[in-house]
This record gives sequence, C-alpha cells and structure tokens, in this order.
Amino acid sequence: MKNLYYKNMKRKSVLYLLSVCILTLCVLLNILLPFSNGKMKTIKDKNGKVVAGSISEKVWIDADTAKLGLIIKSADIHNPVLLLLGGGPGIPEYILEDEYGSNLEQYFTVCYMNYRGAGLSYDPSLDKTSLTSDTYFADAVRVTQYLRRRFAKDKIYLMGHSFGTYVGLNVVSRNPELYKAYFAMSMITNQRESEKRAFAYMLSTYEKEHNRARVKNLEKYAQVFSGNKPINFSDPLTAAYFSKIRDSYMHDLGIGTTHTMKSVIPGIFFPSLRMKEFTPEERINIWKGKVFTAGIPVSSDSFNFNGFEKIRKISVPLYVFAGAYDYTTEYALQKDYFTVLDAPVKRFYTFSNSAHSPLFEENGRAVQLLLEAVRDGE
Repeated sequence: MKNLYYKNMKRKSVLYLLSVCILTLCVLLNILLPFSNGKMKTIKDKNGKVVAGSISEKVWIDADTAKLGLIIKSADIHNPVLLLLGGGPGIPEYILEDEYGSNLEQYFTVCYMNYRGAGLSYDPSLDKTSLTSDTYFADAVRVTQYLRRRFAKDKIYLMGHSFGTYVGLNVVSRNPELYKAYFAMSMITNQRESEKRAFAYMLSTYEKEHNRARVKNLEKYAQVFSGNKPINFSDPLTAAYFSKIRDSYMHDLGIGTTHTMKSVIPGIFFPSLRMKEFTPEERINIWKGKVFTAGIPVSSDSFNFNGFEKIRKISVPLYVFAGAYDYTTEYALQKDYFTVLDAPVKRFYTFSNSAHSPLFEENGRAVQLLLEAVRDGE
C-alpha cells in the first residue's frame, strides 16, 4: 500500500510538472507569437471613432506568375498617394512601421509594397532565378498603375528606403511620367564601395577600442573587399561575412538599422513576431521569405549597382534623406552621388541623430520635410 501511495504521488507530481511546463510554453508562445486574425487596425480619431473616409487594409494584386501583397493606409483617401518601397528585399518595411510608427497615413494614402517572394508576397513555388531586377522594377510599376487607377491620380509619389532606393531610382528614371517626386531614404549609390567603407570603419573602430577579438574576426574577411571584384554571395567567405558578421557588428556600433538599435533580434525579429496585423502564419512567412530571397538576382544586382556610372539624371524632383551615422548605405557616398545626380529639383537633408532609418528615428522632421516637398510641388 505504501509503495502504491508513493507511486501515485510520483505520477501526480510528474503530471503536475508536465502541466506547468505546457502552460508555461503556451504563455511564452502567446507572448512571442500572439494569436490574431491578422485584421488591420482601423484609423481612429482622438475620441476613438473610426475616421470617416479612412482605409487600413491588406490587398493582393495579380502580377503574372505571382501575387503581390500590399498594405494600404490612409486617414483620407483624397490625400496624395505614396508608394513606399522598403529595404530588404526579404524584410517588409511594415515591421518598422508597426514598431516605430511613421504617421504617414495621416498625410498620405501610403502603400507598403511587399516584394515578390517576401512578406505578404511569400511564395516558395516561385522560380528564384525569375526574381530579377527587371521583374522587381516591373512589379513596382504594376503597383503604381494599380494605385493610380484605384485612387484616380495622374501621378503619385514614390519613396525608396535602402534596397528600395535601388528599385525606386531605376523605376523613376525609366517611368518619370508616373511620379510627382522621388524621396530617397538611405540611398544606395555604389553599394560595393559603401560596404568596403563600412568594413574599414568597423575595423578601425574596434582597433581603437582594443577589441582584439572583433578585429581578429574582421581580418578573416578582408579579402572579400580586396581589389575591384564584385560582391559574390556564392563565395563562401562573402556569404559568411554578410550572414554572420556584418549586421551584428554594424548594430553594435550604431551604424545599422537605427543609431540606437543594438541588435536586430529585439529590434526587428521579436517585433515582427508580435505584429497582430499579420496572422501567425504571415509572421512566420516573413522569415521564410527572408531565407527564400537571400542571394536572389535582384539582391546581388543591388549590391553591385553603381549609380555614379549607371544613372546620372532623372526627370522628377529628388529629395534625399540621409542619416549621419549611416554606414549600411554610407552617408558620404550618398552626399557625393547627390551632387552628380541631375534632377529638376533636388534637396539633400542630413539627419544628425539617425543611422539607416531617418523616417523612424527623427519622424517629426522627416514628415515635415515630406509635406514641404508636396506643398512645393503643388
């Protein structure tokens, strides 16, 4: 009887501990990946009422063999239309919007485009070799035409951020009749040279800090930037540098996504899992898309693009937003390229407290400058 009693007690203890573990895992899962139906939050006034004439939605449009996922938000659909081409191409810009907030929807009908193969446009059945620069340029034009038709606009505004400036610059240079102005934030100019300068800056900084471990680690990858060879992601050393070293060290030194973001894990990864405007599956697909689009042709093209040689003139007004601490797309190169890029109107704005994301780091000033540009163009 005594042995049976102890066996029952032991069984109950095991079941209790198992229950506690399951409950704890469920709580942690709900914290890290909270359930939601993915419905977009409506835009409300100060009294908590939905603003009349506002929209906040996800929509998918056909693009030959793919479907492109868009997020469209506006406090007033009669506002100017702005197509925002985010960074990446694997990580949707809306993660930054959801976490940090740009307030753009108060002044624009803003569309966040998810690139083919990534985010809301994730589709593992796509042929990776088809994800070329020309395909991405055509997709941006396709979304532009959709927005023009839907909101009855002859021309719209275009903003590129980081990788999105590679797409945006090529699109406005080829299709100026579609756009009122082009806003380039953290502009890609000559990305190979930018990466070379960033590498030199990180090495020099860690040498000054006597961080021998990181200096030694960086020195292993010095040959990635030797000579004038293109950046080749199929090279194991290059792939290892960009996947294991670059982003981590950039964020550690305040020259990455934002000047204050020390790691993409708490700064981007965890926020992406908490986005309730995406379903849990859509949030997981963000990171599937990140892996899927790694090293695709358009990404390689953007890293080896040299605007100084390829595009020296556009026919729409140009406004450049550059963070003084930016080495993801190096600040000085942005300024140099601005001086040689011809445009009917052009302005260069330095954000002294920003790295790679001025719109989110110094939001008030960024929005003010956007609105001034719109007023000047009317």
